Amino acid sequence: MIKFFLMVNKQGQTRLSRYYEHVEINKRTMLEAEVIQNCLSRSKDECSFIEYKDFKLVYRQYAALFIVVGIDQTENEMAVYELIHNFVEVLDKYFSRV
Repeated sequence: MIKFFLMVNKQGQTRLSRYYEHVEINKRTMLEAEVIQNCLSRSKDECSFIEYKDFKLVYRQYAALFIVVGIDQTENEMAVYELIHNFVEVLDKYFSRV
């Protein structure tokens, strides 16, 4: 199950966030800061899957934009990785330049 969906730029600013479980506002900001720090600090040679607390992070970078999805332990990482790519393709078709 997907827990949250984030779109973040290279400066660490959240551009879009969607939570599928209730998380208090102050915990959201702390969670986003930790997640962003974990994803931005990794090199391109490292895997795009991160074990974080009680869930997994799947992220993908497109130019200056990072898309991060938090999932539970039972979810398939490769399926979510492909979901991110399909999401970006749809945005690209709709807005013509993403």
